[in-house]
Amino acid sequence: MSTPYPFTAVVGQTDLRLALLLNAVSPAVGGVLVRGEKGTAKSTAVRALSALLPQVDVVPGCRFSCAPGAPDPACPDGPHEPGPGAVRPARMVELPVGASEDRLVGALDIERALAEGVKAFEPGLLADAHRGILYVDEVNLLHDHLIDLLLDAAAMGASYVEREGVSVRHAARFLLVGTMNPEEGELRPQLLDRFGLTVEVAASREPAQRVEVVRRRLAYEDDPAGFATRWAGDEHEVRARVVAARALLPKVSLGDTALLQIAATCAGFEVDGMRADIVMARTATALAAWAGRAEVRKEDVRQAALLALPHRRRRNPFDAPGLDEDLLDRILDEFPDEEPEPDPDPEPGPEGPDGNGPDDSGPGDGGPDGGPGGTPPQESGPDAPASEAEAPQTPQGSEQQPSGQENGGGAPEQAAVRAAEPFRTKMLSVPGLGEGASGRRSRARTAHGRTTGAQRPRGHLTKLHLAATIQAAAPHQKARGRSGRGLVVRKDDLRQATREGREGNLVLFVVDASGSMAARQRMSAVKGAVLSLLLDAYQRRDKVGLITFRGAGAQLALPPTSSVDAAAARLEQLPTGGRTPLAAGLLTAHETLRIERLRDPSRRPLLVVVTDGRATSAGALGGDPRELSRRSARMLAAEGVASVVVDCESGPVRLGLAGVLAADLGGPAVSLDGLRADSLAGLVKNVRTAVTSQSSHTNRRAA
Repeated sequence: MSTPYPFTAVVGQTDLRLALLLNAVSPAVGGVLVRGEKGTAKSTAVRALSALLPQVDVVPGCRFSCAPGAPDPACPDGPHEPGPGAVRPARMVELPVGASEDRLVGALDIERALAEGVKAFEPGLLADAHRGILYVDEVNLLHDHLIDLLLDAAAMGASYVEREGVSVRHAARFLLVGTMNPEEGELRPQLLDRFGLTVEVAASREPAQRVEVVRRRLAYEDDPAGFATRWAGDEHEVRARVVAARALLPKVSLGDTALLQIAATCAGFEVDGMRADIVMARTATALAAWAGRAEVRKEDVRQAALLALPHRRRRNPFDAPGLDEDLLDRILDEFPDEEPEPDPDPEPGPEGPDGNGPDDSGPGDGGPDGGPGGTPPQESGPDAPASEAEAPQTPQGSEQQPSGQENGGGAPEQAAVRAAEPFRTKMLSVPGLGEGASGRRSRARTAHGRTTGAQRPRGHLTKLHLAATIQAAAPHQKARGRSGRGLVVRKDDLRQATREGREGNLVLFVVDASGSMAARQRMSAVKGAVLSLLLDAYQRRDKVGLITFRGAGAQLALPPTSSVDAAAARLEQLPTGGRTPLAAGLLTAHETLRIERLRDPSRRPLLVVVTDGRATSAGALGGDPRELSRRSARMLAAEGVASVVVDCESGPVRLGLAGVLAADLGGPAVSLDGLRADSLAGLVKNVRTAVTSQSSHTNRRAA
């Protein structure tokens, strides 16, 4: 086993280390969600935490880590006889993003259960993590049903496995830690709320601090054991402090003033429900114990708010997490502590786990790596490369020119306008039955949902179809010599249930940003409509992409991603102006979908074209712009791409060009106002059914 990087050697990241240690002191806090860019020591700090946790006493031979003094009465390996226990280190168990449900909660041997009446249970990761740490890297990429199982177990302290009337329960109390990069997509708000604390981390932009990160990391890679030995004293001090804080925790007093401060803070920031109040109370108590005090003070409540509330105050997916600290101070000042605070002792305070700790050491302090002195919060972690500093990014989009300059020979470019207020849209879906990732949009064969049939299992049996299994085994009972009440079941008799649920799709937006869309009020309405559809995509667990076209060509402003926030930001920054290269936008969509089909062939696309249907520029392609756009649309339709056209044309005189485009694409055309209308549901539940009506309408106009 390789030597882990020491927790106390992580440079900076004060909030991250504090949040992890508070959960080590009081697991009831509810875990930590760590949000931040890549290479910021998220995983390193979490993996190093297990070395600081106290050792655990377990029943020898118990696969579920029962405590000898109070074994779980429902333990599948029980009942346990009284006796001496064994001591082992606390475990740190990692849950892979691609794990199956059986790998997480455990698996029952259905064949033995039916044939022998034996509960043959193979424990999963939840059992391994009992009384330790369960770490989920990239938790935002985990399938929703796995997150639900994970958080239910964390809330109840137990895991339940149900298979066709056979059930197993075992204790599952663990410190839950999740890390995520928001660029890859967000967690649903109700799942965010289930994490006790959240921390935002970022790499330091200070050269000296980045140098120290590189110095320590290189020293660790050259001699892991020697590096760990140099930090062993600091590790021992923090470990002892965790043990002392755990012992002090039951004695900490949470007075009425602190409770009023907590309640007023949660009410002032308008957080939903009461979980925030409870988490803040537990966190403030743990902070006091960590500081070695027996009473909760105002600074504990303030620090608890900064850790427990930012991810709970988001009102919609596009609100950035955060907390107004001036408002927080005003609320807390209304409830001053009853007694003046005594001058603190020189021991470490609640603002971080280091105080006199290892990250305050450096060349002037005799630090083990000879690095710079103390490091403020939000610095780079040990695995961040020195070249990670990035220049500020400019919004991706078509070639931007100074406002007032001609773009592609069309109207002058207009500055970006704000989107109108988003609204609730009707559901757009892809026809047919898919097999993509679990989501909430289109019909699909999934592991969860209503049972629609049975089939022979392909590999390991996960969802037994009991009636079909009995039906397959029944004709062979006499030949198999059945003599008792039990059913003689062979492996060939087992049948897997086939289920139908919902999948997430790739929703690719193709947005017209030409001069014909440049009227400020009109573009604001268009952005509001697209923002509403993005919000719908977020709720339905889709991937999204954004293509814009104007001037001489089209740009993939945002490659397909799970980060709807990124798409909303690109949309907000989108300028308008120039001619309308509609064909370029459709061809860019065709190429984007081709590449994405190679990367994720099971995820079906839904193309949403937002335009008035005009085509005034062929760009570099040459030829008639309208004929090029029609040929491009028919090519997408021939490949079976489900499409919807959002018609942005307005005014008393309308050309109906968006309807012609929709007919060529084989989908319906919906007005901006129609996105709110009830009639939209009938139009887009099956986009292909609109082809006939659109074609006949066009033929009647031609006649």
